[in-house]
Amino acid sequence: MSQPLPSLPTRPSDGHKGTFGRVLIIGGSTGMSGAISLSGVSALRSGAGLVSLALPEPILPIVASYEPSYLCIPVPPDLNGRVSLEAQVVLDESIPKMDAAAIGPGLGRSENLNRIVAHLYQNAKLPMVFDADALNALADQKEILSQHTGPRILTPHPGEFARLIGSEISHIQKHRESLAVEFAARHEVILVLKGAGTIVTDGKRTRVNETGNAGMGTGGTGDILTGIIASLLGQKMLPLEAAQLGAYLHGLAGDLAAEEFTQRGMIASDLLKTIPDAWRIMQAEDTANLTR
Repeated sequence: MSQPLPSLPTRPSDGHKGTFGRVLIIGGSTGMSGAISLSGVSALRSGAGLVSLALPEPILPIVASYEPSYLCIPVPPDLNGRVSLEAQVVLDESIPKMDAAAIGPGLGRSENLNRIVAHLYQNAKLPMVFDADALNALADQKEILSQHTGPRILTPHPGEFARLIGSEISHIQKHRESLAVEFAARHEVILVLKGAGTIVTDGKRTRVNETGNAGMGTGGTGDILTGIIASLLGQKMLPLEAAQLGAYLHGLAGDLAAEEFTQRGMIASDLLKTIPDAWRIMQAEDTANLTR
């Protein structure tokens, strides 16, 4: 990072799962059950006390069998196995019980999902991460981007960001930092523009991430970042700091995975294995900084 990292979230010796945050991740659809599973495990590996996944009922057996440590909240599916509009009732009941939430991994696209994303973006008071198809839903209704009641972190790759601002990827890649800063300032959000040198900005303060490698250009790594940032939000980190620390941890886990599996051979789930080692390195650095 171009500036020092935020301190790691505290882990009091008498803490319990309520202390370390309740996180809800909304997503998944028929054929895309892996994305929300990766997000759920990465949130747990990043220190969340309790992680719940709200997902269409037909894919619940697949997602639940991937990892026993998270909870699964089944919601009514539409005819294509995506989250249906009727799921809004379940989501509205669940969100007030949470400390942070994320939406997007494996979500899919539909008009009703656009309505759900808009409802949550505009009305949920808790900190939320919007990724993947939730970003595409926002791109379809750009007029609401400044209409939010709680902290919002958007984590687009260049293609998703191009749709959000109505531009070309080539233009974005030439002006990554200035466009990211302008967007975050205009809409009062935290923007995490992924890519080589991921940019994290709230429009006033900007960080350029120094960890990560080209081996992370594989399906599912973005879903892992979503879970990490949501987890840190649930642990009461400030949104910009959660995004900054999350991007660094994500990239460091990717660097460790590349050392073990090579950039060519690594896959997204390898990061789930290296996140604990990344935390160990960061904890040592954090402790050293505190004792200086």
